[in-house]
Amino acid sequence: MSVSAAPVGFGHGGARPYDRALVMGGALYLHGIGDDRAPTLMDVDRYAAEADAADLTAIGRAAGAVIDLGCGPGRMVRAAIASGHFALGIDVSPTAVAIAQDAGLPVLCRDIDAVLPLEGRWGTALLIDGNIGIGGDPARLLDRVRALLDPRGRIIVETSAGPDEARSFLAEVRDRCGRTSAAFPWAQIGSTALARTAAEVGLRVEETWSHQARTFLALTGVDGRR
Repeated sequence: MSVSAAPVGFGHGGARPYDRALVMGGALYLHGIGDDRAPTLMDVDRYAAEADAADLTAIGRAAGAVIDLGCGPGRMVRAAIASGHFALGIDVSPTAVAIAQDAGLPVLCRDIDAVLPLEGRWGTALLIDGNIGIGGDPARLLDRVRALLDPRGRIIVETSAGPDEARSFLAEVRDRCGRTSAAFPWAQIGSTALARTAAEVGLRVEETWSHQARTFLALTGVDGRR
């Protein structure tokens, strides 16, 4: 299922709680609009910290040049560079990009659907911290990301905890003070459901692993085709 909304990025608009949390610290909550499910806790302090052991399991499986899509303040970019990779991050949040650039990291303020550097030549694309949800349509997102890769490249995705979860919805981000973002399309998808979606767009699961209660998949093109 695909959803549509005004072109508002993650946590933007409204009272801009994501930008506030990036600068001031603190947790955020991802709510589905009109949904009675418990909100998803988003640990912005972790996004802004150094890569942790679970993050490093993803970096350890990266090959070639690395592009981090929805990189936030750039912790995965920093970890990829420290591991010897050429790396670039992109994010639509000017605040996140400014934080990363102030730290000397190669990060661009760019939408994933914009023309990006080295299209078709990246070895690894990262979709971490739930960024498979960008745009509310995982199949469309995977198809776009595949176009960024070298034909033998891989996409490393962090999935939802529930393996069969697959939902697309309008979301908003709130902080503990009730400050709320504008609505934006988002998705949450678990490992089993993502494997099915990947197959629909010509990708296969190369590996699945978990670390510290976080689950990841590495996806490649079928028979090495982009």
